[in-house]
Amino acid sequence: MLLPPKRAIIPVTQGRWNSITLASSHAGPVRTLKASSSLDAEEIEFNGDERDFILSILRAKPSIRDTKSYLASFNPPKSIPTTTPTPATAVSKDDSLSQLQNNPNLAAGVSLINELIDPVHRRTALVKLQGPFTDRQLESVARGMVYLEKLGLVSVVVVENDEWEPGSEMEREEAVEDAMRVVAALEAQGARARPVLDTIVRLGPNPNDERLCEASGNDSSGVWTPEAHSLAEDLTHIRSALQASEIPVLPALALDSFCRSVRISANDVIAALTPTMVEVGTTLDTSSPSAKKTVDMTPLRLMIVNREGGVPSYARSGLPHLLVNLSSEYEHIWDTFLPQWRSSHPTALGNLALARTCLSYMPPTSSAVMVSHRSPSSLIANLITNKPAQSSSLPHALLSGAKKLTRDTPTLFRYGLPIRVIRKAEEIDKKKMTALLEQSFVKTLDYDAFWKRVDNTLDFAIIAGDYKGGAIVTREAIPSLPSNTSETPRTMAYLDKFAVLPSHQGDGTVDFLWVALHDESYGLGTQFARNFIEGSMQGLGRGEDLVWRSRGDNPVNKWYYERSSGHLKMGEKGEWVLFWCDAEDRLKAMENAIRSGNDASESLPEVIRTKKGPVIRGPGFVVAEEQGRLDKWARIVNKIPSSWVNK
Repeated sequence: MLLPPKRAIIPVTQGRWNSITLASSHAGPVRTLKASSSLDAEEIEFNGDERDFILSILRAKPSIRDTKSYLASFNPPKSIPTTTPTPATAVSKDDSLSQLQNNPNLAAGVSLINELIDPVHRRTALVKLQGPFTDRQLESVARGMVYLEKLGLVSVVVVENDEWEPGSEMEREEAVEDAMRVVAALEAQGARARPVLDTIVRLGPNPNDERLCEASGNDSSGVWTPEAHSLAEDLTHIRSALQASEIPVLPALALDSFCRSVRISANDVIAALTPTMVEVGTTLDTSSPSAKKTVDMTPLRLMIVNREGGVPSYARSGLPHLLVNLSSEYEHIWDTFLPQWRSSHPTALGNLALARTCLSYMPPTSSAVMVSHRSPSSLIANLITNKPAQSSSLPHALLSGAKKLTRDTPTLFRYGLPIRVIRKAEEIDKKKMTALLEQSFVKTLDYDAFWKRVDNTLDFAIIAGDYKGGAIVTREAIPSLPSNTSETPRTMAYLDKFAVLPSHQGDGTVDFLWVALHDESYGLGTQFARNFIEGSMQGLGRGEDLVWRSRGDNPVNKWYYERSSGHLKMGEKGEWVLFWCDAEDRLKAMENAIRSGNDASESLPEVIRTKKGPVIRGPGFVVAEEQGRLDKWARIVNKIPSSWVNK
């Protein structure tokens, strides 16, 4: 077994600190060894070049699953025959794309572009433009919405301005003026936009919506009640604009009980439109010959474009949440929202409530994204992949360099599934868990043998929803040395099973599960683990290494490589891979010891001079307490029997 050298320079992405400054006056600043970060793709504004649109698609890096899911969302109803794009709209005829085809680095994406652009069946997105924006900012945002339209997603825009004064005598005129400004910006980018100045929502809750009638304001369950509603007949102007291939732009106006047009919050307008658009979208007459030109009004996305960026997270030192499971994290975000954020992000919680309310009506595959006007390209990435800018289950140390988080990194919301932790084997619904495992692994579980072992060794299990996903962690005994029979028996945490139903793969469930797994095992005791889900340790405790194995040909291994601290091939032909995640609080303690010069093996941090400046030499890959642990883990894991019936 080959191991890296004991003394090695560890880049930030591997590890154990971000930056260190020496106390010595002549040494100067010391930094860890990493490449200088290039311009973050999220911070690039669209420059008007058609090639920028193509690059923004390729920059999203959609997987095969992402592409198939995207195309499935825009497939026409089965009763409607599909049509082949005309040569005039085929991307391969575009001059700018021809130039891209000559570039070998981009040629692989040409077929993907041809598939994605100009679908016959179009969907809608509800877009909240939360200004004020400068002309340059509005131009960039408008171009992003035009690009979304090319990909088949037509925006229904509601305009709001944070600088509006409540109760102003000119409130209606101000709302109309801002809406017309957005219309002009869209048309300047080549889109066809239509101002919808008639009030299409009405003040007061919808008397036909039982869910809203039962709630009032922000109740204990976190349900926010909008102050307006709409009916199917109110959407005539929106439907007309969509059928005419125009982007409807609405001022935030509503009709009061005296038939007066009054300005209200854009959140109320969007929340009023969502259930009605879902109702209308699912009852379209797809059998009529003209249906092929009809846009499905069921919202596929909710997009909130503002100046604040995403929802700040205390665990990320105020940087945005990447992915939020509204079913299990909503109340926790409210409870941990720091007072200073109410001035820096004054509308974050209101937009969070809007996302939860809208997604409760929208299809399960839908999502909401809160994004800064500085990263409009994120809207395209979200549409194609339906994923956050970076996976929320990645190690925090990896979210740097090209993957760095910034204030403008968007927050993605999924309605999600409730997550809970079970610590007693008898509380697991074994029939449902068995069905989950067999559908996920496409194998037959050795029921009696597997559950007998789990009953004796279970540490905890994590369940997503009604067994839509799950993880089982057991405690495996570590044999003591024969010469030390008095030693207290030790155990290790072993991830026995990690599974998600095929129907929920790609919808964020896998990330929600892994984050919960992190919080209950190797991330326990850190600030990142203080998520208050049912049955969890709530971040209180001491983290420990997590170990698991996977077959060498498992396609999921790439995902495991990104999240593990290391891996080791096992077996005569390397047919198994042993993965592990180091306990983060232990790594933090080692880092602090090196910073202070109190490490047992080092009196002071060692500095290396490089062409780019001084860097500090990191701790050994294998410290004293880690000696021999891989061999020990491998021996234990190899003795764990298979869970499946041999065919």
